[in-house]
Amino acid sequence: MVRFPNCKINLGLYITNRREDGYHDLETVFYPVNLCDVLEIVPAAHTDIYMHGKEVQGEKQSNLVWKAYQLLKNKYPEKVSGLAIHLLKNIPMGAGLGGGSADGAFMLSILNDHYTLGLDKEALSEIALQLGSDCPFFIYNTPHFAKGRGEQMSPVAIDLSDYTIQLVYPQVHMSTAAAFGMITPKPTIFDLKQLHTLPVKEWKQHISNDFEEPIFTSHPELRTIKEKLYAQGAIYASMSGSGSTLYGIFEKGNKTTLDLPVEILQYTI
Repeated sequence: MVRFPNCKINLGLYITNRREDGYHDLETVFYPVNLCDVLEIVPAAHTDIYMHGKEVQGEKQSNLVWKAYQLLKNKYPEKVSGLAIHLLKNIPMGAGLGGGSADGAFMLSILNDHYTLGLDKEALSEIALQLGSDCPFFIYNTPHFAKGRGEQMSPVAIDLSDYTIQLVYPQVHMSTAAAFGMITPKPTIFDLKQLHTLPVKEWKQHISNDFEEPIFTSHPELRTIKEKLYAQGAIYASMSGSGSTLYGIFEKGNKTTLDLPVEILQYTI
């Protein structure tokens, strides 16, 4: 059985509060983008995970795909059996695209289908939250406004199918924890629940990503990329998540040609 975990971008991202439990409250819109990893499971005598494609750091015990398997194995020991798990990484790590979270959430879904566990999306999203704050989004995998840690979600009617989205990865790995440490929480400047009412051409004047200023200060090359995206015709450009990927939303069929040491992950909806 094969699935294709896709990444996401953030349309606006505000950090509003530092919580006593060590997490931060945020507000954002998650939007799915069709840059995908490949996840395959094959019945086997013993369970192991095999990595392919882009480098994945850390031991397998810290991989969210492995953790997802262990969660359902522990919950349904009589049903979940041995598997050879193959993960082909196309989405770079530490890029603000949620690739690891997508892999973990899709693993829950593929196991649910493979073993006919009968879990609905609400139940899967509750389990996915044990993997990470943005993992529940990938269970639904449609545009959602999110708040709290990112787990309190509601659908939003945003459709970018009339545009081209281009992802630019500067090959700078950003630590999420370090990025949050640079942030001073503050109130939002725009109600992202209303983003669907605002034309894309007006987003530049109304929404932003709170991570950009501190990260652009430490990595000025990222600011240069954003400026070049606008200079080459982007209607809206932003960093995704805590970086380091930036994206540009262009008129359909248009794109950027950056003469910079970056990896361009072009995607056309």
